[in-house]
Amino acid sequence: MFLRCLMKYILHIPKQTTDICWIEMSLMSLQHITLVEMRKRTPKIAPFLALIVLLTIPLYYPSIIDSSKKLNTTFESSIDSLKDTSNPCSSLDLRCKENEPDATAQHHDAAAGKEIREEAQPAETEPDTPPDEKCDLFSGEWVPNPEGPYYTNATCYAIQEHQNCMRSGRPDVGYLKWRWKPDECELPIFDPLQFLELVRGKSLAFVGDSVARNHMQSLICLLASKAGYPVDTSTDRIQNKRYQYPAYDFNISMFWSPFLVRTAETNLDKPPFTVHLDQFHPNWTAQIASFDYVIISAGHWFTRPSYLYLNNSLIGCIYCAKPNITHLLPPFSCRWAFRTAFRAINSAAGFDGVAFVRTFAPSHFEGGAWDDGGKCARTSPFKRNEAVVEGSDLEMYLAQVEELGIAQKAERKNGGKLKVLDVTKIMLMRPDGHPNKYSHLAGTVQSLANDCVHWCLPGPIDSWNDILQELLRRETGNKNT
Repeated sequence: MFLRCLMKYILHIPKQTTDICWIEMSLMSLQHITLVEMRKRTPKIAPFLALIVLLTIPLYYPSIIDSSKKLNTTFESSIDSLKDTSNPCSSLDLRCKENEPDATAQHHDAAAGKEIREEAQPAETEPDTPPDEKCDLFSGEWVPNPEGPYYTNATCYAIQEHQNCMRSGRPDVGYLKWRWKPDECELPIFDPLQFLELVRGKSLAFVGDSVARNHMQSLICLLASKAGYPVDTSTDRIQNKRYQYPAYDFNISMFWSPFLVRTAETNLDKPPFTVHLDQFHPNWTAQIASFDYVIISAGHWFTRPSYLYLNNSLIGCIYCAKPNITHLLPPFSCRWAFRTAFRAINSAAGFDGVAFVRTFAPSHFEGGAWDDGGKCARTSPFKRNEAVVEGSDLEMYLAQVEELGIAQKAERKNGGKLKVLDVTKIMLMRPDGHPNKYSHLAGTVQSLANDCVHWCLPGPIDSWNDILQELLRRETGNKNT
């Protein structure tokens, strides 16, 4: 034992290990002395062993004590390192746990005007791998995408002039170099051929205002990049459109219905508008049964001066100058309109498809309203903690999603489904995506008022179709796209 400890010391084995060796040897020596004395054997060696014990313990005792102190200090330091004194809700402080947002409620907390806390990102999957169906597609961040855009104003004829930012002279291109990235998964970039396979033999309708048309035109441009242009079979020159893709037996329609409900058609050219909040708009509700997928949306028209009717009786107005009338706010008419639209979908005989509610996409006027010098001149997205859904945007959003929740629980007369395509928080982070002053009507050189409502094409609205493609993949159960 003595030789083994001596060798460890000579070979510079770690000091703590050597100390323990000497102690073990000393204890064994004491034990041996006791046995020797008891048995009266080898009396001559006992004094020598006792001397070794007496000399060894004082020699190493201080270092043993010091090692023990060091081990204790290291443990205490490890515990302290877990306590983040800059964070009152650290892992060892449970006082704030009850105030922390649940991970599954993150998206809805953001919609309610609360900041979303940053979280560690999970490992990304391959871009071609379909996301887990439990992945929340609507909670995430805009990330750089140097490969964008996937079409230009030179390669797509479907871009209307007042969204053709490139042609109108917008000098920056950074707004084209971003894509939407959910927190929990990788969202594949829109693939025209895969999308057409998903919708083979199907039909898709967009119902709403000019932003709905903006979305449809983005889809047509993305499809044209690989699959060519559709056949235009429209009978209406502008508002109501129909396109066919014969090779895939697929068609797209656009139904102009900015309030989603019936309006007095004679006064849609200028306000105030006459809006019957509880009556179906036959322009689209009479045809819904013939479609497999429907995307309904509305929002900005509810902020325009309007007279509102329920049961054919005038109940109030939005931003009107008429005296002796109840003055209501836009979220009131928005809520009623979506309630009626959902009732139309649930009661449509023969409809067994999926209706997606594309939620309100906020405008980004800064420095004034649209008619008072407001503009949107930013050139990059907001980070998530820089954008909070609040005020009138929050009220409009809640009117839509709350009515959707009620309609999803209501009794249905068909096999149709109601789902959400939630873009509100996503688009709130894109103040850089609007035409702003780079907008003009076809055939003119006169600039319009700054447009901070519609979206440049190409632009961030193209990501809506990335999300749409994934939602359709989930509906079809197709794991190969």
